[in-house]
Amino acid sequence: MRQAYVITAYKDPAQIERLIRRFSHPCFDFYIHLDKKSDIRKFIYLADIERVSFVKKRAKVRWGAHNLTVGILNSFAEILQTGRQYDFISVVSGQDYMLKPTEQLVSFLENNMGKNFIYFEDPGEAWWSHNIKRVNQYHMTNFGFRGRYRLQFFINSILPKRKFPLPYKLYGGPCATHMTLSTDCARYVVDFMAKNRKLQRFSFFTWGTDEFLIDTIIMNSPFRDTVVNDNLYYIDWSQGGFNPKIFTMADLEALKNTDKLYARKFDIKVDSAVMDELDMLTSRPSLSYAQ
Repeated sequence: MRQAYVITAYKDPAQIERLIRRFSHPCFDFYIHLDKKSDIRKFIYLADIERVSFVKKRAKVRWGAHNLTVGILNSFAEILQTGRQYDFISVVSGQDYMLKPTEQLVSFLENNMGKNFIYFEDPGEAWWSHNIKRVNQYHMTNFGFRGRYRLQFFINSILPKRKFPLPYKLYGGPCATHMTLSTDCARYVVDFMAKNRKLQRFSFFTWGTDEFLIDTIIMNSPFRDTVVNDNLYYIDWSQGGFNPKIFTMADLEALKNTDKLYARKFDIKVDSAVMDELDMLTSRPSLSYAQ
């Protein structure tokens, strides 16, 4: 079994280094997609770590903009072009961490070859009732010019609601950015987007496509029957708002007791001790993850 990790990053190279060293295993390779707005000189030393490289085609990412999805797709494409034979490709961020021993993760993946682990909610569920405007309104989030949101408001006030350009049922949710896909499924998504120019244009003016576009493509594809609606992540949204809770030592028991393999979000500038404790816990064998 061999796996490629796409690490989406824009800050804190020391935390990314810690993440890589925590995940380190002969079966894992790491591809860092660094936001094009970030100075790569602060991060380039990470390429000296074994099995680590940088995605060459970097996207300029703004919060909520489609370019995060573009960066993920660029990363998939470069991994597929390496010629290396991977069984899975996972998307993680620089503020994620592993909750279980690496050998347990390897065993889990070996026992689930060909499956695709994503997170989604169906249209009509609570998340979609608040977020359908991502699809049916125009968004200027990809742009940086002054007055873009005034223009966005004006456009939406005079134009009819947008419609997704394909006759697809939509799938997505607040945790959907993080996923573990079979290589065949990742290749399908990359090829599908490359061939669908209309969908590319539509997505450019859409908000937060990282939380629904790839899910929607997969769930309307031949890979639908291989999907497990579980992206293997523990994320705490209890504080409300658009961002999950940053874990501290106060969350250690919850992190220890979950059966998830990964968690987000962590910040070494807020609390690195919780990661120290997880390192000590996961250095010992533990029970297998039950899927």
